[in-house]
Amino acid sequence: MTAHVTGTREDDHDTARSASDWLCLAAGPTFLIMALFTTFAGNANMICSTADQALPIGGMTMMYLLMSVFHSAPWIRLIVHHRSGSARS
Repeated sequence: MTAHVTGTREDDHDTARSASDWLCLAAGPTFLIMALFTTFAGNANMICSTADQALPIGGMTMMYLLMSVFHSAPWIRLIVHHRSGSARS
């Protein structure tokens, strides 16, 4: 285990990396919430499409669901890392 001295470049790099890790984890659920909100809260699909859609899942909702799936990799890595770590304990 290494000791970190406050104010060093290594400490700043660790802080930035930690912040970016949390930001990556925020993207997937944020897009999922946006998809649910778009589906149930109103007709935001009219902004992106002039065609009347019979299904509530389409347009912006579909885009937000796809973005949520594309941004799920950090969650998958976290789950795999957690499971492999708990398996060793």
